[in-house]
Amino acid sequence: MNMTGNTILITGGGSGIGRALAEAFHAKGNQIIIAGRRQALLEEVTAANPGMKSVVFDIGKTDLIPSFAQKLKTDHPTLNVVIHNAGIMRAESLLEGKIADAEATLATNLLGPISLNAALLPFLVAQPHAAIMTVSSGLAFIPLAATPTYCATKAAIHSYTQSLRYQLKQTSVQVLELVPPYVQTELMGAGQATDPNAMPLQDFVNESLSILETSPETTEIYVERVKPLRFAEVNANYNAVFERLNSH
Repeated sequence: MNMTGNTILITGGGSGIGRALAEAFHAKGNQIIIAGRRQALLEEVTAANPGMKSVVFDIGKTDLIPSFAQKLKTDHPTLNVVIHNAGIMRAESLLEGKIADAEATLATNLLGPISLNAALLPFLVAQPHAAIMTVSSGLAFIPLAATPTYCATKAAIHSYTQSLRYQLKQTSVQVLELVPPYVQTELMGAGQATDPNAMPLQDFVNESLSILETSPETTEIYVERVKPLRFAEVNANYNAVFERLNSH
């Protein structure tokens, strides 16, 4: 993936990993468009980063994605990189039999990226250089039982990304997967942003971009902190890692 000279859409760009990625790529000379549900947050980010663009959009509303994609193509004809960062993570008690959180998580984390890709792929493959980056999680490989649907969607995104990469291997579109560990964001509430057990957000983004810069042909971007989850199966200690993660 080229590190500069791109026009990049980042969903969920108003906060957390999305905002940090947006600011990092903006600083490297890319045109950035951030999308998200909360206009106030988007305006805060663009005010702090002159030249950055924003659009209010909830990717979980998949019926609106075709019109959103058409507007993107019209307003930003040089768009060549999409980073699917938007996501929600909610604790669920499966014995309660409620599915509203599961449905919202599936719409935002899985159906949203798939639908947006469907709407944009013909446009992206026509660009001389393009990239799609999905954002999965270390929890795609070892689930946190308290957030079952979130983990299931991230496992599905990992699988989907592999298929997408294979189908696009003869095109101009590079397909990458960013695999975060537990990071200091507000994904699960304000307390996560200061949790000393979580990786500092800027450290995560700095290490991830360093991997992209030094290994431009990489397909999966995983920092050192996420490797115990990513490779538990390979390392033959899956059960031990699963128990340790969930006992905490």
